[in-house]
Amino acid sequence: MSVMRTKLKRDDTVKVLTGKEKGKTGKILRIDHAKNRAIVQGLNMVKKAVRPKSQQDKGGIIEVEAPIELSNLAFVGKGGQTTRLGYRFEGGKKIRYAKKSGDAV
Repeated sequence: MSVMRTKLKRDDTVKVLTGKEKGKTGKILRIDHAKNRAIVQGLNMVKKAVRPKSQQDKGGIIEVEAPIELSNLAFVGKGGQTTRLGYRFEGGKKIRYAKKSGDAV
């Protein structure tokens, strides 16, 4: 499995393009580059059985975010529209920018 290069980073706002969460937006919490997946806050929720860690602690069924394929996510820029990201140099620094608007991210 090859590692996909992505311009998305943690805390970016993204929109889901396909699947059961299509059209919903959320913030990236974590990216797994080895598996080409990201965990998006509040999206792709699954139920998980949890054992009690101590006698006072309760186990049970909780809902957690499951990873989403990076290719199914699009960056949401200012104004709420999806856009691709690019890199350019400004003043000797490499910055990310939104391709539709040209604004620095």
